Amino acid sequence: MRPVVCVYCEGSDTKLAVLSKEKNEIIVHRTVSAGTSAVTSSNDSGMSDFGNDDFGDDISLDNMSSSDSGSSNSASIAVISSGLSELQLNKADFIPVLTEPVLSYHLYEGEKNEDKSKLIESVVADIRNTKNIFLEPSCIDITELNDKSLLSVFVENDIPCVDFIGSLASYRGRRHFKIPTLKSAELSLAHYVSKSTKFFPEDYSLIIYIGKEYSKLIFLEGQKLKHLGATLDIGTKNLHTYDVYFSKILLEMENGGIPKLDNIILCGEDRSENLILSFYGTFPEANVSELKFDELNLTNLDEEAKRNLSEYSIPIAAAIEYFDELDKTYSGIHILPKYIKESQKTFQFGWHSYAMLPLIFLVTFFFTFRALGNVEKINELDMQIQDLTLKQQQNQAIVGEIEPLTLKINSFDATQAILDSATVGTEVWGNMITNVSDFVERRRNFWMTKVEGIEDNKVLVTGYSLSRSVLTEFATTNNSTLLKNVLYDPLRDRNAFSYNLNFKIK
Repeated sequence: MRPVVCVYCEGSDTKLAVLSKEKNEIIVHRTVSAGTSAVTSSNDSGMSDFGNDDFGDDISLDNMSSSDSGSSNSASIAVISSGLSELQLNKADFIPVLTEPVLSYHLYEGEKNEDKSKLIESVVADIRNTKNIFLEPSCIDITELNDKSLLSVFVENDIPCVDFIGSLASYRGRRHFKIPTLKSAELSLAHYVSKSTKFFPEDYSLIIYIGKEYSKLIFLEGQKLKHLGATLDIGTKNLHTYDVYFSKILLEMENGGIPKLDNIILCGEDRSENLILSFYGTFPEANVSELKFDELNLTNLDEEAKRNLSEYSIPIAAAIEYFDELDKTYSGIHILPKYIKESQKTFQFGWHSYAMLPLIFLVTFFFTFRALGNVEKINELDMQIQDLTLKQQQNQAIVGEIEPLTLKINSFDATQAILDSATVGTEVWGNMITNVSDFVERRRNFWMTKVEGIEDNKVLVTGYSLSRSVLTEFATTNNSTLLKNVLYDPLRDRNAFSYNLNFKIK
């Protein structure tokens, strides 16, 4: 179960109590008191399950100017934060404990409705009509008195105790601390006394809490709440005589229809022997006692904190009431104004934002669907790109194999052109040689020693002949032949002629 930090703000006095419940045992970890002139903190005597090490010695801040309330409040927050430095406050629930004038009470005498929401609407309307106060349903709750009448509890405007918790959170570097509910100081104290002390059904009991600046009178009949007295503007700082208490008590007894007092339970700042003797003198038949905390585990507190534990009766009682509500053994008031609830949300929306939520959901679904469709299409395109990339690589490999063949083909064309041109020349030369060979074979006195090309289609032929007329016949046979010169050049004992002729190839 999460630890609870109950913060009780009363005038310039602020009291904090840190409790937790483990295995049906309520443990008090720390009590801290802060005022405009001093701050005190109790330390634990050993290792705490909620903290880590010792919480340190008593802390005090004296000689602080009461006129500078802003700096005093900042100093109080700083010292309280230092006193709670070993605690993991982000894992705790903070419960503001309120009293008058921040918290107000209204006795509802109208028609009761079993539906609590409708009953609260009726009480809100009754408060609006009788006190001209307009309330939100989240700012009000109802409890039942011993005579079955209904007592409504409500808050309005800003709550300084909540602002104090917000300042503490800011000082600790957090946006806020979790606040699950608001509690009434008087009702929580009445519940704890009724739970821890057994009375006879016909007994009338008075719980008197004396603070530094204010005091409270709470009346029980048997174990149930009978009457809440008005908050008294007297306390240990401005009390001069106890007689003022007795006159206020008698007045509240008359207002609440209380004929006698059988039990008087004292708690708060003053539990002196003189106070007890004074009550015995005024109410001799009443049993006067001090409020005890025997059911609580106080091992984490030092001796001084244990002696002064009654000063923290109200925040401790509020924590015990909250634990009982979590265990569903008790149903107390539950007030949590809407602005506090909204301020603790991770995302803060107005009514129009909630109206937009379905549209946001639809738009998100639409774009998500489109995105998923696009992702699927992208995956398909990626697969196609991979296939095309593979084909491109294969084609590049084929192109690499084709390029040498292309070079060979291109060189083949050039070779073929050369061969074709050579073939044409070969045919011409072949025809010429055939003709010359036929002529030489017929005459047998004519031969060639040298054949030399001199122009594109002309050949210079050099040779010998035994007959001059053969040369003339050869030139006549080939009209394209020009006999350039004939020289007498005897060979041994025979007449011979050397010649030069130009032979035109057709």
